[in-house]
Amino acid sequence: MTKALFRSILASVAFLTIGSLNSQAAPTVSKGFIMPAAPSPDARPDPDLPNMGRDKHGMPFYHPKQLNRVVRTTAYTHSESDHLAYGPRNAVGTRLKYNEQVRSAAADWSVYPLGTRFKIKGEPYIYEVDDYGSALVGTGTIDIYQPSRALMRKWGRRVVEIQIIQWGSTKRSMDYLAGRTRYRHCARMMAALQEQTRNAESAKN
Repeated sequence: MTKALFRSILASVAFLTIGSLNSQAAPTVSKGFIMPAAPSPDARPDPDLPNMGRDKHGMPFYHPKQLNRVVRTTAYTHSESDHLAYGPRNAVGTRLKYNEQVRSAAADWSVYPLGTRFKIKGEPYIYEVDDYGSALVGTGTIDIYQPSRALMRKWGRRVVEIQIIQWGSTKRSMDYLAGRTRYRHCARMMAALQEQTRNAESAKN
């Protein structure tokens, strides 16, 4: 083997090694769309915590003490037919967020109370639960807000790893839901939150 060929092979190996390291360190970006990273095994339900069961999609419910978790996500946008009446506004009446710092998400408020903040593994954004949806009630699914139908379709349905960085407020959730219990999904969330509150009070006594 000539010295020139040997140097060429070494350079190729070094380039491939650096490229591999970079691909692991940096998020995958596709035309401005940052793809979430694959969930890690550590995000499975902790066997040392109580088993919280599974939802209708077969996804586990997690104990509140476990902040890293694997969840099913979907996507929605304000121009969908079932959201036209509200426009680009969330369940508390403020504008849906989509910027480089904080983005809106919808969930069952008895699972992720209003104001819950989390990050998706592989993405730099903070997501905040400020919305809900009837199809989400009774599940651990989180609906990620996207500002266009194209981005909504690009997200589709994804199983991702999230990290809870701040739990929301059960009280605020109940305050907003109190006047909306004529809607079945709001009544279900309210009943679940009331039961959680009773259980928490019983545990203190």
